[in-house]
Amino acid sequence: MAEETVPTTVSEEAVYEALRDCYDPEIPVNIVDLGLVYNLEIDQDHVNITMTLTAIGCPVAGEVMAEVEERVCAVPGVKTCHVELTFDPPWTPNRMSEDAKWELGLA
Repeated sequence: MAEETVPTTVSEEAVYEALRDCYDPEIPVNIVDLGLVYNLEIDQDHVNITMTLTAIGCPVAGEVMAEVEERVCAVPGVKTCHVELTFDPPWTPNRMSEDAKWELGLA
């Protein structure tokens, strides 16, 4: 008799919590509160993330994207993660959460 598999439900909240452990290398605020995460889609055990960076020429863009993928893949139920980098629309400080603005002294 074949074993029945139960579909895993990946929590969007858990993915965002993992993303809050990723920081912009130039600004001491996590990428969620900075407003760098533009879109997050969960398809069973796969997560797609569209994000940006604060600067187009960021020399550590690859490292940031790798950290995002690594942290998201550590979320229970996630098997794979694809991170797409975009600069459309460009990031502005207006995308930051109130907490981030307060932390940086901008509120």
